[in-house]
Amino acid sequence: MANLPLRPNILRMTPYSPGKPVEDVKRELGLERVIKLASNENPLGPSPLAVAAVQAAAAEMHIYPDGAMVDLRAALSAHHNFPTEQIVVGNGSDELLHLLGLVFLGSTEDEVIVGAPSFARYDAATGIANCKMVKVAVDSEMRLDPEAMIAAVTPNTKIIFLANPNNPTGTVFTKSALDALLAAIPQSVTVVLDEAYVEFAVGAKDFPDAMDYVRKHPNVVAMRTFSKAYGLAGVRVGYAVVPAEIADAIHRAREPFNVNSLAQIAAIAALQDQDHVRQTVELNTAGLRLLDRVFRAVGAKPFDSHANFLLADLGQPARPVYDALLRKGVITRPGDVLGLPNCLRVSVGTAEEMAIFEEEFLAVMKVSSPAAR
Repeated sequence: MANLPLRPNILRMTPYSPGKPVEDVKRELGLERVIKLASNENPLGPSPLAVAAVQAAAAEMHIYPDGAMVDLRAALSAHHNFPTEQIVVGNGSDELLHLLGLVFLGSTEDEVIVGAPSFARYDAATGIANCKMVKVAVDSEMRLDPEAMIAAVTPNTKIIFLANPNNPTGTVFTKSALDALLAAIPQSVTVVLDEAYVEFAVGAKDFPDAMDYVRKHPNVVAMRTFSKAYGLAGVRVGYAVVPAEIADAIHRAREPFNVNSLAQIAAIAALQDQDHVRQTVELNTAGLRLLDRVFRAVGAKPFDSHANFLLADLGQPARPVYDALLRKGVITRPGDVLGLPNCLRVSVGTAEEMAIFEEEFLAVMKVSSPAAR
């Protein structure tokens, strides 16, 4: 084997583990019916407006994308009432996390504070930069702990990543908690408010809108995505609203055509279809209620989710339950890959998919349906 000069920090990183594809499960287990409730995808699919827009533009795939994303940034500017100079768009939120690492992190002494558990790609932004990642454990109810994060800040801290709602727990932190954190830390620390699931946070009390904080604080970044409520996970569009100085740095670091033409067109159309978002949120609210009821029926502890998935502590290793569900054609997310070996995370699906999950999960757990008792 060649002695290649690969960077040791890269080799220490753990590759991202995506949800198992439906076709793989069908082929491996010889199943015809398989449902995927593992990757927090929109069960209603993309907006019909986005589908029509992409179909109309497909014949122009030979033309380079608009590298400045003028129309998409203008649409986002109007939607959020921010100047386009403060809006950056990426190949999904994943790329924006990578770019934030590139523009802020440059020394092995730099530190990044993240929740544990929280979104895995925060780890990647830190690992690529070869800096120190400081993990702050969630509390007993799986909520991020801003007070503990304040205590973890040092003169070397450059970024705090805060997912609200948090993935994989679905829990939220409050406006008062965020206010306390921002008042306690120096402005040299950039706070990234990742709101990938914000559309689902209906009914969350004292919920902080990241956009308001970007207006008031020069060290706050607000991140959102079209992958979840808008149903565009397959074309990869995420965006951030940031102070203009940060936007300028990101534009210098990003690839020249980082968001493809069809993704830009789909996002503009999806943004106009707020009725589709409303229907998605309504379906999600019903799905969360069902999941909560089903988990409680087997004595599991579901956590208070304001995302499009629900995490529950089964009180036993979840991997055997995941495996048994997989054999029945139900793909979920086992907690061991999330650092929570007794937990199972289930994405909200269609009403039909939720009914299938309930039947198969209760059969695996050998409990009759709570609706039948």
